[in-house]
Amino acid sequence: MRSLSMRQAGQSLRAAIVEGSMRRLSPILMTALTAGLALLPLALSGGQPGNEIQAPLAIVVLGGLLTAPALNMIVLPALFLLFGRRA
Repeated sequence: MRSLSMRQAGQSLRAAIVEGSMRRLSPILMTALTAGLALLPLALSGGQPGNEIQAPLAIVVLGGLLTAPALNMIVLPALFLLFGRRA
């Protein structure tokens, strides 16, 4: 977002934040989706012998994969809007 706001001097900070967030949305969601799809069978097979450690770890990682895009798309732009300054 910082490089975007430096390049387009006539653009407002809010517009630069929205455009930067939209540019990052697809890569973040695709990364989380592919990792989540890979971990889903492991998380669902928690009752089988030998998965005492793997299944809870997969559930924790899946929780992180669900919350990270939301935080990255909502909290980070809001913080940048509050504390970011025009270069």
